Amino acid sequence: MLSSSAEQHVLRETADLESALAAVEARLAELAEALKAHDADATEAASGALHRALTLAVDRSTRAARNGGMPPALRRRLAIAGGQVAALREAIARASVSLDKSIEILLPEAAKAPVYGAQGNPWRAASSGVAEA
Repeated sequence: MLSSSAEQHVLRETADLESALAAVEARLAELAEALKAHDADATEAASGALHRALTLAVDRSTRAARNGGMPPALRRRLAIAGGQVAALREAIARASVSLDKSIEILLPEAAKAPVYGAQGNPWRAASSGVAEA
């Protein structure tokens, strides 16, 4: 049985960190599935959820490190999650480059022109914005 409040506090922080880390792992799996399914809406939602989960996990791990350290098993899981984040980031970067190349092939003029300039989208038809009957 834990006798001191300091020991109970460390145990509570470890449980909080484990819970935050489990949330990161779940959000990573969701993002990987969304990317695999080529579902843009799910990818965006999963990315936002992962960002929030990572923010909480970093906060919890910082607190745990300040108050006596992190158990080795949680440290390993956090390192693995960090590697998964890096791998997904790389996959997204590769997909973005591939998309850019596809757009360049399909719309060569669009690749040369700026996407937006002082006048807005260059592909939009020029009009006064007034409807005529």
